[in-house]
Amino acid sequence: MARYDAIIVGAGHNGLVAAAYLAKAGRRVLVLEQRPVIGGAAVTEEVFPGFQFSVCSYVVSLFRPHIIRELELTKHGMQLIPLECSFTPHLEGPGLVRWSDPNRTRREVSRFSRKDAEIYPEFALAMSKMSFFVKHIIDSPPPEIGSLHPNEITKLMGLFGRLRDLGPDMMELHAQLLTMSGVDFLRMWFEADALLAPMSCSGIIGTFLGVHSPGTAYVLLHHYMGEIDGAFRSWGFSKGGTGGVSQAIANAAVHHGAAIRTDARVASVVIRNNRAKGVVLENGEEIDARVVISNADPRRTFLTMVGENHFDADFVTQVKRYKYRGSSGKVNLALDRFPDFTCRPGDGVHVRGDIAVAPSLEYLERAYDDAKYGEFSKRPYLNVVVPSLVDPSVAPPGKHVMSIFVQYAPYHLKGGAETWPKRREEFGDTVVDTLAEYAPGLKESILHRQVLTPWDLEHEMGLTEGNIFQGELSLEQLLFLRPVQGWSRYRTPVRNLWLCGSGTHPGGGIMGAPGELCAKSLMNEGAV
Repeated sequence: MARYDAIIVGAGHNGLVAAAYLAKAGRRVLVLEQRPVIGGAAVTEEVFPGFQFSVCSYVVSLFRPHIIRELELTKHGMQLIPLECSFTPHLEGPGLVRWSDPNRTRREVSRFSRKDAEIYPEFALAMSKMSFFVKHIIDSPPPEIGSLHPNEITKLMGLFGRLRDLGPDMMELHAQLLTMSGVDFLRMWFEADALLAPMSCSGIIGTFLGVHSPGTAYVLLHHYMGEIDGAFRSWGFSKGGTGGVSQAIANAAVHHGAAIRTDARVASVVIRNNRAKGVVLENGEEIDARVVISNADPRRTFLTMVGENHFDADFVTQVKRYKYRGSSGKVNLALDRFPDFTCRPGDGVHVRGDIAVAPSLEYLERAYDDAKYGEFSKRPYLNVVVPSLVDPSVAPPGKHVMSIFVQYAPYHLKGGAETWPKRREEFGDTVVDTLAEYAPGLKESILHRQVLTPWDLEHEMGLTEGNIFQGELSLEQLLFLRPVQGWSRYRTPVRNLWLCGSGTHPGGGIMGAPGELCAKSLMNEGAV
């Protein structure tokens, strides 16, 4: 008799969500985490004394509200603080701020284009309608195209019915969304470069693509779907850093009886007669379970922990073709004071949301040009937050923490990925130098610095090629094609082996959906 009903490999937030749902349903669950802390990429760590860093993920934009309700995560410690605005500093002029108040945003945008200011609400409405339609897709397992099962036919008919109900204009818009670049899609509404540039950035996050690359329009929508308390396009900070989200989920899982072990690296999955029977830890300990659920990415799961000899050649070929191409890095700073931005001095509301260094489309395209030829961007796109401005608990009194997301930082550098450790500080200097052009007092305010390259994300966080979404969100890697055609419903060719990470539908971000959908699918099929 199995010791556990389910072993979950990896205590990232999706693994913890799966554990919480299974434990709540009465299953005996063990979560194994290779690091000394839980959370995976959604983790908070005191890297320097007194400073709590959201080391990797830094804002909560996609977490599904129904998961918060069903797991009672607020009761278990989850606290989200909505971001107030998005600020794009410029070297000349006051920059651009998009506020939560639509009237203030209209006044801001009108400085660059009166036409754009007037049409901005129409764009927001269209994106909300599309988000509402896509919401049904990301909150359900992907459709099984070609299946003749009555349930699958009913689901597909319902999907087509909802699409038809949108009307011809919205149907056309959805088709454009799936095929166009973020810039071309946005140009259907806007003309001002100062607005197009920061808005198009949502289409390139986590992808090795430029703002003019086809397919980035969908990634833009993926990030537009942030939802807090039912409000679309609502992003937020987690109280105590993004690790607070993971800890709340872990608290819920433990409350329902799940066990979580850290410093427990899984070396391999035990396979007998094409069935997963448990896992072997790096220290040689073997643990049995009815099912094994991997929160690791597909490559690490199938080719490292299982081994390609357990799969047919076609499946292995598809796994090897699955694209990661990590393109981003992270710089975390501990500051002794808040550095003023020249174009808008002070620590006002404009800096209490996210700060995007994306002054023009040309700037972003040049950043991508560097990456295409195997270099990190000389002047990168930066997305910056200073969470200590709204959550003083993450820094000592009067001090601050600053998280800087950086694109582009290609995993495959010209000299090879193994050259990243030698260039880590050079990369960090480039990021600080770029931001200091807009906030000249930055360098003098830095007490400590942590630099994470894609190589570091792979070796420290277990993210293959440093991809923050466990694989690109490109069109050929979505829905029933994620991660492999024919195996998109969390099951794998090895019986009793399942996937629950961001490498499955609906993809990356702190959303919890892959973990939830995996757990519910597993129970619906009676696998555990």
